[in-house]
Amino acid sequence: MAEIELNTFSIVARDPETGRFGIAVTTKALAVGSLCPFAKPGVGAVATQARVNPALGPKGLRLLEHGLSAEEALQELLMHDPGREYRQLGIVDRYGRSAAWTGSEVNDGKAHLIHENFAVQGNLLTGEAVVHATAAAFSGSNAPFPERLLKALEAGQYAGGDKRGKQSAALLVVDTEDFPYIDLRVDDHSEPVKELRRIYEIHKNGLLSSYQEWVDATRSGVVLDSTAKPSEEKS
Repeated sequence: MAEIELNTFSIVARDPETGRFGIAVTTKALAVGSLCPFAKPGVGAVATQARVNPALGPKGLRLLEHGLSAEEALQELLMHDPGREYRQLGIVDRYGRSAAWTGSEVNDGKAHLIHENFAVQGNLLTGEAVVHATAAAFSGSNAPFPERLLKALEAGQYAGGDKRGKQSAALLVVDTEDFPYIDLRVDDHSEPVKELRRIYEIHKNGLLSSYQEWVDATRSGVVLDSTAKPSEEKS
């Protein structure tokens, strides 16, 4: 069976202030959020793309959970993947160590950057300016962690993004629970990054605004009298 080409750009990151992990990604392909971003609380985050092998996401997280560093996990994944030269990966571990890989057979317009607490990777880009703009926007922002991820994605898109165009985007952030802190996806849209921003703003002013209260109540078995509900109105 032919593998899926998921040519895209993404950022994987750890927030040293909260310990949260997150991934923001966009591409000219359907439903990138279902195949590229993987994260686990207290463990790390993995982005798998290019001729995508989504199994590398859960496998990478298991390796990180067993104590391997981001680079060690990456090397272990590549060692056992015969399609490694067609893959692109970004990984960050619980200590903020990052690693990335771009195989020699990945489509042109490819690049990756490794920094403390984050990595940026992309292929079929309009140019390397995309990954540089993504990294600069993330590292240069003092906004809350999810906002920094979105700003990074917006900057990469503004710098040119995927040279084929735009279709889907996703934002995944994990906190301390087994379920995501944020898991927003735009599966098919002419302006996916703008649409992701729109639904994030709705979510931020809805459930996200009372997330900790809701988690604490759930842990203790308390049913809240009321919880914030996201507005259905379009901005």
